[in-house]
Amino acid sequence: MTATTDGQTTHDVVILGGGLAGLTLALQLHDRLPGLDIVVLERATHPLPLAAHKVGESTVDIGAHYFGETLGLRDYLQREHILKFGLRYFFSHGSSEIDAVAELGVSEVFPAPSYQLDRGIFENFLGEEVVRRGIDFRQGTRVRGFDLGKGGGVHVVRCSDADGDHVLHARWLVDASGRAGLVRRRLELTVDNGHHVNAAWFRVDERLKPDDWSDDPDWRRRCTPPERWRSTNHLCGPGYWVWLIPLASGAHSVGIVADAAMHPLEEFNTFDRAQAWLARHQPAVAREVARCADKLLDFRFLRNYSYGCSQLFSADRWALAGEAGAFLDPFYSPGSDFIAIGNTYICQLIADDRAGLPLAPRVRSYERLYQSFYDSMLQIFRDQYPLFGDVTVMAAKIIWDHAFYWGVLCQLVFQQRLADVALFADVAPELALAQELNQRMQARFRQWHETTTPQNPPVIFDQRQLPWFVALNEGMHDTLDDAGVRGRLRENVRLLQGLADAIDAQAAAGADVDATPSGQPQPMLFMAPG
Repeated sequence: MTATTDGQTTHDVVILGGGLAGLTLALQLHDRLPGLDIVVLERATHPLPLAAHKVGESTVDIGAHYFGETLGLRDYLQREHILKFGLRYFFSHGSSEIDAVAELGVSEVFPAPSYQLDRGIFENFLGEEVVRRGIDFRQGTRVRGFDLGKGGGVHVVRCSDADGDHVLHARWLVDASGRAGLVRRRLELTVDNGHHVNAAWFRVDERLKPDDWSDDPDWRRRCTPPERWRSTNHLCGPGYWVWLIPLASGAHSVGIVADAAMHPLEEFNTFDRAQAWLARHQPAVAREVARCADKLLDFRFLRNYSYGCSQLFSADRWALAGEAGAFLDPFYSPGSDFIAIGNTYICQLIADDRAGLPLAPRVRSYERLYQSFYDSMLQIFRDQYPLFGDVTVMAAKIIWDHAFYWGVLCQLVFQQRLADVALFADVAPELALAQELNQRMQARFRQWHETTTPQNPPVIFDQRQLPWFVALNEGMHDTLDDAGVRGRLRENVRLLQGLADAIDAQAAAGADVDATPSGQPQPMLFMAPG
């Protein structure tokens, strides 16, 4: 905290929004830069209601690592939330029997932990945690306006609460206002990323357990323990998927996510319409939802939820965090991942500023890196929803998408190398090759889909039966030195090259499933019924 020439206090950082992105950023800054004067302004007053107020409530590897390790919340997460049984996929379009279709997932949990987060519970905890750590968290405060400083000038924020109107000055201003996007909208930074998808979701006050939807003991025993309900369950069909996510409160979140051109939002934008839509496309889910419809807790929908942002960080000392900047897609639950990545860059910029380092070149580097990660992940989702009902292609695509994510982006995060400019310069050719491979493979999956013959065998494609895939997951938590990080990235890009070649060969041959176990990268999982 400093004082201006007119005696006005200038805070080090003012964060607009006390949701997931804003509160975690405050905690990360507090840990990274002790003594930093941080103010968080939040319109709502805690405790927040336990409501279905977010698109997706699941974490994957980077988000789980960020919450558990970077912020030191592992014990809390394991105690108060649900340890996830991975991402699981049922190709159950039009089927009333969950055990009569192909299933893709793991028979046992992977080594790297991830969690099903009840966002209301979690954000209430984070609010309490920032107060415990001495951070100035001002609830019930509405932002009335702001002026962005330029050329080294301070930012001015006008806000009001129960005590009246206030004016705050800040060296750094971070917009974490969620989809309101106060700075993004003011500066017209929103980018149409070409990924046009809609979602509707709701909670029912009952646990939905796919394991109990079948009387077949062999089917139930395919997973150890037989607790598929702990997975983020994706029930897939052409142009859409339905999520089932368990919450620590005992409720279950159900979501419909669909390509706008194939399944208009108007078909499922009320609970009654959503029930009718599920009855047509996912009868097994519809049956379970109808059984507990009287326990409906809430319902929301969101049109065109995916968007990009042309700038997230500025040398004028402002930044955008979480959905105030950009949002991709909930299919692989990357929302918390990009909160983690963006918050880490914001922390680094503020640390650089406090060290007296020039901001402009660092802003350019971190902006370029963040946007490259965003663009790479966007390739995985954009124009891919028509494939979602195709078992043959999706079994390969999901393996590829995970290998690309674990092999490159997760390595950079887990090894704390997001801001290591020297590393990026050293491995630039390999990272460029990985991006090129990913772009080519996403196009390959679309082409392959056009030539496949529909199939849906009642088997589990068990990712646990791919030794190289398990090893890739296990290795994410290795502690590596500089040479080790570079070697690991190069090794993983070579693995991706081999996997891409294998997928190309299998697609060209028109094969459906590789039924031969192998320690080498294979595009398909071998069948493991029972």
